[in-house]
Amino acid sequence: MRSGHRLGRPFGWLWGAYGTSALGTWLAFGAFPLIAVRVLHAGPAEVAVLSAAGAAVGAAAAVPLGPWVEFRRKRPVLIAADLVRCAALLTIPTAFALGVLTFVQLLLVSVVVAAADITFRAASGAYLKTLLPAEDLLVANARFESTAWTTTIVGPPLGGAAIGLLGPVATVAADAASYLLSALGIRATGGTEPAPEPRPAQRLRARDLLDGWRYILADPTLRPLFFNTALFNGLVMAAEPLLAVLMLGRLDFAAWQYGLAFAVPSIGGLLGARLARPLAARFGQRRILVAAGALRALWPVGLAFVGPGTAGLLLVMGVELGLIFCCAVFNPVCATYRLERTPTDRTTRTLSAWAVTTKAATALLTAVWGVLGALHGPRTAIALAGVLVLATPLLLPRRTPAPQPEPVPAASGG
Repeated sequence: MRSGHRLGRPFGWLWGAYGTSALGTWLAFGAFPLIAVRVLHAGPAEVAVLSAAGAAVGAAAAVPLGPWVEFRRKRPVLIAADLVRCAALLTIPTAFALGVLTFVQLLLVSVVVAAADITFRAASGAYLKTLLPAEDLLVANARFESTAWTTTIVGPPLGGAAIGLLGPVATVAADAASYLLSALGIRATGGTEPAPEPRPAQRLRARDLLDGWRYILADPTLRPLFFNTALFNGLVMAAEPLLAVLMLGRLDFAAWQYGLAFAVPSIGGLLGARLARPLAARFGQRRILVAAGALRALWPVGLAFVGPGTAGLLLVMGVELGLIFCCAVFNPVCATYRLERTPTDRTTRTLSAWAVTTKAATALLTAVWGVLGALHGPRTAIALAGVLVLATPLLLPRRTPAPQPEPVPAASGG
């Protein structure tokens, strides 16, 4: 990626807003499980339910938002999503200060944040296509990916220190503030956003809700990529709360060590994100998707062997380093490929369907793995997730894509 490749002031504000909210998210990394375990004294099953139920209900709530957002200007939607996340998260430190924080409130906040996350991601992809020409999309996505891993390096250690000094609720307040700053940054992008296609004067129908899924499933290369990412992300994320229980509980790692275990390997994310564009230019997007997608599946099973002390911490770091490097190559290429294959008038619905499915798959698998962790222990459940991840490369696209289809008029799609 060329550092001198300028993408303009509006993208600069969008990029800055993304970096701010990403830093806030990583400052609060693991805050909800920590609050559940150490403040509300929740067990493995409850921690899994917190992750699963929030994602599942949030995904269901986001389903009608995709078609609704498609026919609206995206910048106001992005700002609104940031403000909703800020307001929801602020209720947690407020309730904690008043001594009325409950597990149910954590669930409700996670639902609201999950729905807003999906809406934001879908709208931001469509908004990015209005800001930049197609040839700059991979550059932009690689910069987002680099920023994500930079904040991953900085955020968890700072968040871990803040948790040690002030408690996990303080980092949730910082996360809320980051969304407020993000909203201000997006507002500063300025300019005139192109008007979306006019929506037919009719009520929202089931056809509208399913349009994103219909488009994905009809595309011979998006379809396998869709199933691959949903299953891979779901299995990896399903093991995360169990790993938190194992490391923070049974193995007695400190909060700062838990944060460090994920921060240091994120250096691999910076390297992978910088290599994504030159690798795709040399070998082609499809080959990189297949290669990086296959290589990232090799690592998660190693987390089942984590033990106490320095050796266990180094093992987690090594596994995460390999996993993160491969994901950092895969993610921006996948995001760009998805945008290029999707007509502009269907972008929000398609990205919303993608995000909803990923969230729902993560919720379902997290719930199942929570039960497995409660019955057989977190280590056994983590090992099973890692073994199943090894099969996900079978779902990667293996054919050369046909030319991108011409956009379908919005009126014909409902």
